[in-house]
Amino acid sequence: MDADLAFALDLADLADAVTLARFGAEDLEVERKRDTTHVTDADRAAEQVIRAAILERFPDDAVIGEEFGSEGESGRRWIIDPIDGTANFLRGIPIWATLIGLERDGRVEVGVVSAPAMPRRWWAARGAGAYCDGRRLRVSEVDDLAEAQLCYADLPWWEAFGLGEQFLALVHAVWRTRGFGDFWQHMLVAEGAADIAIEPIVNLWDLAAIQPIVEEAGGRFTDHAGVATPAGGNAVSTNGRLHDEVLGYLRPAAG
Repeated sequence: MDADLAFALDLADLADAVTLARFGAEDLEVERKRDTTHVTDADRAAEQVIRAAILERFPDDAVIGEEFGSEGESGRRWIIDPIDGTANFLRGIPIWATLIGLERDGRVEVGVVSAPAMPRRWWAARGAGAYCDGRRLRVSEVDDLAEAQLCYADLPWWEAFGLGEQFLALVHAVWRTRGFGDFWQHMLVAEGAADIAIEPIVNLWDLAAIQPIVEEAGGRFTDHAGVATPAGGNAVSTNGRLHDEVLGYLRPAAG
């Protein structure tokens, strides 16, 4: 196993111990951030334990995380979302995960998505395949949009960013839709259970760990412009066969 992937899995173990202990806690501390999203004491504690472990093992590596920002400069950068799906976490819904990605020289090479309350864990390293709990992943072979299952994030966000009509047109073009959102929709694409996952607005730490998992499963991951990056501000995961057609639906209206 890639040594960095093995370390990332160890980091996920540390985070899982923190987050599971606080999931469903009656004294969970919850605040609203400036962007109106929630943060809990579990988010902060999980990121802190991950950062501390990275600093001890790789003191020269850079780190960026949702709760504590960017630290250091290096050709190796760890990208962390301590709890993706915090709103689910605080409401007692088990669909949340710690996301850990490692970027080497500008490319995310390692990804771990750990959802201990489900409980499931996905991981990948470049050239080594993608896995869920030890099972090799492969995207679906669906090549007709009318037979595809689409997963998506919250509907009002599509309207807020001027893509409401495009989103609904895509919804009507596919076979079936489910609003799973967050990390899980992309993991479903990697597993071949869904064929498309789309997001209108999202941050680097929400996507870095996801990209290598989808791609190592044989899928395609880009922003809405078709660039294979987790830093584009939005995202599309597909089985690859449907990708260009999906991107065509998500183009902003002319003028």
